[in-house]
Amino acid sequence: MPDNNNNSIELLAVDTVSAINQKQFHDSYFKPLKPLVIQDQTKSWPAFGKWTPEFFKGQYGDKQVKVYDASFVSAGKNYMSESKMISLGEYVDLVMSTTQDLRMFLYNIKSEIPELVNDIKFPDLINNISKSFVFMFFGCKGSVTQMHFDIDMSHVFHTTISGKKTVYLFPYEEFKNLHRYPFTCRSYVNVESPDFKKYPGLKNAKGYKVQIEAGDTLYIPSGYWHHVVYDEAACSVSLRCASQTLSGKCHGLYNLLIMQSIDRLMNSLISRNWFNWKEQKALKANQ
Repeated sequence: MPDNNNNSIELLAVDTVSAINQKQFHDSYFKPLKPLVIQDQTKSWPAFGKWTPEFFKGQYGDKQVKVYDASFVSAGKNYMSESKMISLGEYVDLVMSTTQDLRMFLYNIKSEIPELVNDIKFPDLINNISKSFVFMFFGCKGSVTQMHFDIDMSHVFHTTISGKKTVYLFPYEEFKNLHRYPFTCRSYVNVESPDFKKYPGLKNAKGYKVQIEAGDTLYIPSGYWHHVVYDEAACSVSLRCASQTLSGKCHGLYNLLIMQSIDRLMNSLISRNWFNWKEQKALKANQ
């Protein structure tokens, strides 16, 4: 049923299953690009019960990590860059004791802490899940990952190890209703409290809303927009599979090699003016 309590944005519940076979998944979700929550399939991972704050502090507390705040998506020197480098131990303390927008994301444990890969299991629902890019995410309670789609157009299996998050999802084709900023994979709409006057396209946006918790795996199809709210301090792992279509592969390559390069270059040259131009284009996107 649609969620009618979100200021009229049409949000459906995400299908949830406790078990699904490869054919069912491919035919009902992977091929039609429909999100899905799979419960309990990952609770047998060694990571559950092992990846505690004390574990990360004790084993890897001195390791330097990049952390990000709202400046990641704002014009200026931190645009698309970390806000600072701190030790993992210090960051874990912040995650557990504060409420702020401070996240650690796309941390590739395969290259940074490869032994941690042994604590997870790769799903057999589809072939070609990358073994080289195993990304870990941390966030404080109150952190927000603003609306975006993954730039390489990958399919994502996002498993929550601890904590809770609320995720808003929209098909790629909703980019006009979400007022996408040109030359980016981002939107600056607030789907939690939508401003229909500023962003009228939101009235027509059709998407999904789901809360995920420890043991849940959220399948995010290729190109899907997602906005994530950390309801609690949380730790998650994302496994990725490249788009299986030629158009999806080409789209991802264009985004990575051309679109992103133009955006970074223009931000370095005329940061504020470039951001303002993108904003004006986004505001007119649905007209």
